[in-house]
Amino acid sequence: MNLLNSLLLVLQIISALAMIGLILMQHGKGADMGAAFGSGASGSLFGAAGSANFLSRTTAGLATVFLLCTLGLAWFGNATPAAQPSGASVLETALPAAVPGASAAASASGAAAIPTEPAASSAAASAPAVPASGAAQIPGR
Repeated sequence: MNLLNSLLLVLQIISALAMIGLILMQHGKGADMGAAFGSGASGSLFGAAGSANFLSRTTAGLATVFLLCTLGLAWFGNATPAAQPSGASVLETALPAAVPGASAAASASGAAAIPTEPAASSAAASAPAVPASGAAQIPGR
């Protein structure tokens, strides 16, 4: 499955780049007006009418390949694994994380316990108070 997914992705990227190149090679409807005033030849490599047919048909074929690759990638991206029941959400199948310090009754009922403030230790009580601003921490000259 992973090989087919990678193959579709590579084929989609190649078709997209080729389609960009072909679209940029095509000339617009106003290009023939400039050729009439002498800025360039109207007939090119494929002829006056042949170039539009060849390039537009190739672009349409590449657009079809691009669309089919996109649909295939969407199909395989949405496929559910065999272990997961169909229709089940990822959020429904995930186990809730254990809350440290929660009582057994609260975790059994599914309610999250509100964490309480830790008790102040004797080392924290004897520590000096932090200054209100950072000005006291700047060394003097």
